[in-house]
Amino acid sequence: MRVSTSKSEAMVLDRKKVACTLQVGGEVLPQVEEFKYLGVLFTSEGRMDREIDRRIGAVAAVMRSMYRSVVVKKELSQKAKLSIYQSIYAPTLTYGHELWVMTERAHRESGEEEDTTENPDPLSGRPTKITPRVQRQLIQEVTKDPTTTSKELQASLASVKVSVHDSTIRKRLGKNGLHGRVPRRKLLLSKKNIKARLSFARKHLDDPQDFWENTLWTDETKIEHFGRSVSHYVWRKSNTAFQKKNIIPTVKYGGGSVMVWGCFAASGPGRLAVINGTMNSAVYQKILKENVRTSVCDLKLKRTWVLQQDNDPKHTSKSTSEWLKKNKMKTLEWPSQSPDLNPTEMLWHDLKKVVHARKPSNVAELQQFCKDE
Repeated sequence: MRVSTSKSEAMVLDRKKVACTLQVGGEVLPQVEEFKYLGVLFTSEGRMDREIDRRIGAVAAVMRSMYRSVVVKKELSQKAKLSIYQSIYAPTLTYGHELWVMTERAHRESGEEEDTTENPDPLSGRPTKITPRVQRQLIQEVTKDPTTTSKELQASLASVKVSVHDSTIRKRLGKNGLHGRVPRRKLLLSKKNIKARLSFARKHLDDPQDFWENTLWTDETKIEHFGRSVSHYVWRKSNTAFQKKNIIPTVKYGGGSVMVWGCFAASGPGRLAVINGTMNSAVYQKILKENVRTSVCDLKLKRTWVLQQDNDPKHTSKSTSEWLKKNKMKTLEWPSQSPDLNPTEMLWHDLKKVVHARKPSNVAELQQFCKDE
């Protein structure tokens, strides 16, 4: 190997300055206290103080640029920001690169923004397997069948030789506004039910506010002693799952229950009646007789008030229909299978919530709490 004396220098690694004459081909190489090699500053003292300070300065400059171009970008995910951080910040601190240039290109056609780096380009890497075409396929499949699972989507992509993790599929669908949710449960409606509901909606579309303010809504419900707990979670330590304070007690057959009839209007709740024994047309007519007129009076409804009830056989039986006609109680025609149209359902939900929060110790207390609330 031939050494070029014009490009060579000598340095002694020692904390004390030591003179060392090194000759190459009869020429003495100049002795220096420091020099750079592959971008790293070496000193004769063997210490890295200046080099570390230089790297920290370079990192600070990069961080300022990254904050403007990456950190404040809301459209970038946390994972993307972390990837950019690791591919730029760590190499700068380790090797002292100072030529990072943050640029931003606006894609006119797609309207998307891309953060890139030049000299060198640490963001270049393995391209995403979820190409725009694959993404469209995923969206089409879940739009056609919302019950499709991420595992099934993963298998579908595998059939066309696209191998991705199911979590990647969920994330990509989430970015397109499609999130996995527990489906709402709703009564199955026949075409006849749907037609009746639509007819009801059209018939009452233009009813004045006064009509609804003078409607007395009625319904029955069963409130169990050990109903659903208001709390969905408990704070507990490991291995304490079965401690009494951390469990929700359950008993067979609900531990007793109370069947109640209630009513309300826009102006507030009316009477609440406890149903003892089996509910039939005769019992129902007795409840109406003892509670409806009183509630109408208490709620100050006008003489044009209307009674709402569902299509339970006890409500629509021949004897009940005759009783209502005899007592001049006008009823609101109601479409079958339509509990979700009845605001009384929300009233029952609130009643059960506050009653169970009081933790009745027996059925007698349960009944009393229902009346109180």
